[in-house]
Amino acid sequence: MTVALMWEARAVSGRGEDLLAWTREQRLPREPLRRETLRAPQDRVLVITWWDAPYDAELPELPEPNAELVSRAVHRWRFESVDTG
Repeated sequence: MTVALMWEARAVSGRGEDLLAWTREQRLPREPLRRETLRAPQDRVLVITWWDAPYDAELPELPEPNAELVSRAVHRWRFESVDTG
């Protein structure tokens, strides 16, 4: 089964590039099948990692950034793949 973990944060106004750089520097204790980093308006950063694991597996996730970098707590979601192609 493929599980996708989504990590999304909103930077303090004007700190989007700093948050993006911070996410790129973060290393996980294990490498996922795939990792993608995206950005959006309002200084939002999204990181999606894909894992070959059961839905409820213990998987490494990005931590919370320092409070001075983000305007709210990180949002996290977990999904399982149902269709490919």
